[in-house]
Amino acid sequence: MGIGASIFLLALGAILAFAVEADISGLDINVIGWILMVAGLAGLIITLWFWSSRRRTVVTRTQQPVAGAGYTSEYREVRRNDDVPPPPPPAYS
Repeated sequence: MGIGASIFLLALGAILAFAVEADISGLDINVIGWILMVAGLAGLIITLWFWSSRRRTVVTRTQQPVAGAGYTSEYREVRRNDDVPPPPPPAYS
């Protein structure tokens, strides 16, 4: 159950528990509203718990070789910005 479904159950349960004044034989609307609110709250807590545990997961990445089995050499160009001054202009005579 996601956050949206949990909030929906909380809202529907609150409407049934606090705003509806209907009488149905053998069915208490207020109790159904409270049950829906508890289910929505439990779903919200479980969803947030899963999201927080997923954020703490450490992802490790392994580097795969760039060249495959058919390649004999590898060429890689790495550009860095080290604030090196540009070379002086050529001297014309």
